Amino acid sequence: MTGEAPLPEKLQGIVNLFRSAPKSLRLQALLEYSKKLPALPEKYAEHPEFMQAVPECTSPFFLVTERDESGGVKMFFKVPEEAPTVRGYAGILNEALSGESPETILNVPDQFYMDMGLSELITPMRLRGMGAILMRLKRDVQTHTADAPQG
Repeated sequence: MTGEAPLPEKLQGIVNLFRSAPKSLRLQALLEYSKKLPALPEKYAEHPEFMQAVPECTSPFFLVTERDESGGVKMFFKVPEEAPTVRGYAGILNEALSGESPETILNVPDQFYMDMGLSELITPMRLRGMGAILMRLKRDVQTHTADAPQG
């Protein structure tokens, strides 16, 4: 699929907010999202082997997705506190995409975060990590979409 799908509404709102904010506020907003990232449920905190590592990320980053009762995707991220920008990105993904359909998540453009004006704030290596996180998230969603409900 070569056509760029429109961003899901919540994600588009976040992208617009970042794009229109002055550089100093963009970093602040990213740090706010890092604080919003929910804690891991006990089953993943105690069994990190159920989570997917994102080795391309410079920080230890793990994720896992599940389907909720209505077929939407729930996502869980394990990111160290010492990596606030990557944690912030995970917080944005969680806020914008949690509960969305697998199709919606799979159609998110791979480079959407480049429209947020983050390249002025974050090193190219971290930006590549963000791309890898989205790719791993999509792979996990695809895997769990093909599977029967969690069991």
